[in-house]
Amino acid sequence: MGTEGAGFRLIAGRYRLEERIGRGGMGVVWRASDQVLGRHVAVKELLPDDALPDDDARRRRDRTFREARAVCQLRHPHIIVVHDVVEQDGRPYLVMELIDGGSLADRIARHGPVDAAEAARIGVALLSAVRTAHEAGVLHRDIKPANVLLESGTDRVVLTDFGIAQVEGATTLTETGAFVGSPEYTAPERMSGLRTGPESDLWSLGALLCTVLSGESPFRRDSLGGILHAVVTDEIRPPAQAGPLLPVVLGLLERDPDRRLGAADAERMLGAYLETGRTPAAPGGHGPAGGGHGGGRLHRIGGGRTPRPAAHHPPPPWDPPHGGPPPYAAPRPPGEAPPARSSPRGVLVAALLVAALAGAGVSAAALLLHRDGGGGGGTPGGTATSPATGSGTAPSPSAPPSRPTPSPTPSTTPSHTPTAASTAPRPGTGAHAAPSGYRVTRDPAGFSLALPDDFTRSPQGERVFYLSPGETFRLGVKVGARRPGGPTAVMRRSAADGPASNPGYRDGRVTRTRHAGHPAALWEFTWDGFSTAEGPRHTYDLCWEEDGWLYDVWVSAPVGRARRAREYFDVALGTFSVTGA
Repeated sequence: MGTEGAGFRLIAGRYRLEERIGRGGMGVVWRASDQVLGRHVAVKELLPDDALPDDDARRRRDRTFREARAVCQLRHPHIIVVHDVVEQDGRPYLVMELIDGGSLADRIARHGPVDAAEAARIGVALLSAVRTAHEAGVLHRDIKPANVLLESGTDRVVLTDFGIAQVEGATTLTETGAFVGSPEYTAPERMSGLRTGPESDLWSLGALLCTVLSGESPFRRDSLGGILHAVVTDEIRPPAQAGPLLPVVLGLLERDPDRRLGAADAERMLGAYLETGRTPAAPGGHGPAGGGHGGGRLHRIGGGRTPRPAAHHPPPPWDPPHGGPPPYAAPRPPGEAPPARSSPRGVLVAALLVAALAGAGVSAAALLLHRDGGGGGGTPGGTATSPATGSGTAPSPSAPPSRPTPSPTPSTTPSHTPTAASTAPRPGTGAHAAPSGYRVTRDPAGFSLALPDDFTRSPQGERVFYLSPGETFRLGVKVGARRPGGPTAVMRRSAADGPASNPGYRDGRVTRTRHAGHPAALWEFTWDGFSTAEGPRHTYDLCWEEDGWLYDVWVSAPVGRARRAREYFDVALGTFSVTGA
């Protein structure tokens, strides 16, 4: 059966398949008519896995029937109704209610992210549905926007596709060596194979809320290895748009399942936001109280995510900064492990990552080879390594940095010289180790940060630029005295000037946030570049105020390379340290 032409087949003497309306990793969904009751239904045909031995295939079929019958018992307005489970030619079919409407993923793809109120409404519905399923001993295990339907006309939120659901105490598919679920929405404890419980579904809901608010999962990367690192080890950075609901998002994305925010508390907090416009603090202290509409601060959780920053505006000859940098930490390049650390958490993270990669069929050895080797990466002791000398210097957080001074000797003509700054930070600067492929550079202007190995320094007046070969990527830094109104006012003034400074300026957005505990503002926009040959570009810009000084970091790149630009941007911000001139 795999094509529309195979429609109009009668299943179990009752359900006539009419039109294929969807397809997933485990089956095909058909629009069908129930010949007995005279109604339209959705029928999910579970496809066989030819790679499984006969015994495993039989166990899978039996488990499907057992768990589908359990889902049949669930009764909740936001859970898809499963009417029947039948078999035809040894293949299981699930008969469900037919929802007239597309998925949440479709809505985001067509119309973009939703606002905080709509995200809270969706979250309340899904948390209530999940709570009911969990009370019945059913875990969904694949909560993501594609598995949430929005009914046309009513906008009813419906959680569907319990195709890989697990009934408490039942054998799981992972026991046969197959990883099930969507990595971007899968909890770290499931990735590692250490544990699967109701808390794992709640992590998935936290990632889903970030997606509906910003347009993409906080754990999206360019490779499976990169996703696994983001979920298991990287610092988690909710998007700026999650600010109003931040206590809920932070609570759900808690890596320790025992400390993760519970469904009832999360539902109550989102309900409070819908009623009052403010999100109360979580019972266990998961994050700060969120602000009203558009409010909230961006916080980082010990472990891994990449928020979408706001950008900065560029003036000739390169993109210049006029506002503030974003509050993120440095994500690793896709598929690359972070520098090793000697702490107990580092050892645990490494073990989790190996288990996760093994469970997902990825070579853990190949991925972890980068932890201790070359490219300017960190040494096993967690120190920054100089590519020139190979020596490491352990940072000393206790030594306060001296106040920076703006770059002296402005230059009107860019001088393309290989980085004139020392690549090994001085002890006591608080500099962070660079990911593999990057080097930590101490700039004469009074700061240090990690840059790709092939970027060269080019000062331009009060700004310092670091350029990739061919100037495809342009990373700028500006250090100056504080300005009236702080970072947000600076960035908003820059955004107002955007059309004059940046040809074809569009899609500009300034978001108030925090960076390393300091007031900050994030500016992101698209523009046409300074020439037709250059083409449209995208800019990320973060400005923050610290110790009476204003810091601005921005990255500009062709729109088709925006994801890589954001990686450079996040690494620069996550490793940025004040060193003094």
